[in-house]
Amino acid sequence: MASYKEQTPNSIHHVLGISGSLRKASFNTAALRAAQELTPEGMTIEIFDLAPIPLYNEDVREKGFPSAVQDFRNRIKAADGLLIVTPEYNYSVPGVLKNAIDWASRPPDQPFDGKPIAIMGASPSFLGTARAQYHLRQFFIYLNGLILNRPEIMIANAPSKFDGEGQLTDQKTRELIRDLLNQLKLQIEQNQLVHGSKP
Repeated sequence: MASYKEQTPNSIHHVLGISGSLRKASFNTAALRAAQELTPEGMTIEIFDLAPIPLYNEDVREKGFPSAVQDFRNRIKAADGLLIVTPEYNYSVPGVLKNAIDWASRPPDQPFDGKPIAIMGASPSFLGTARAQYHLRQFFIYLNGLILNRPEIMIANAPSKFDGEGQLTDQKTRELIRDLLNQLKLQIEQNQLVHGSKP
């Protein structure tokens, strides 16, 4: 795990980006890559791949977290904030993302507590992952994550917003993502002023 220097509101803010889709040509992963391009000055986004995380099994956890899970937990804890980009499957959050959150949130010291979190999502549907995002917000009420309320970014009719290479071409959506990242940066800085630097 990377060891970051003590943080102040004027230093670089490290954000962990998580896509809830494992598909190579995922619109959500493409939106996360677009966010990397749109980060404000003083912010970086590292993308974490959920593919190596196994299905949750309490028998396995009792013997210790698998290495991929421990790495995920460490990176969440080390990050100043999270950016989660979720598809919508069957009116809710995809299993791969829920599974990763379940693993990471197990005691001791679940790393979502007090963590600034921004969410967005992309879908071919006209609702743009609205229901999945609202379920995701419910998860973090229990886990005490600091979810940003606005702007809500629900990228509807996703095939029309990205080109064949997976580049986000819709300028309004790019502006919304830039705004979301600026708000996340502000939340991180406010959080650090209240709680101090990370241990």
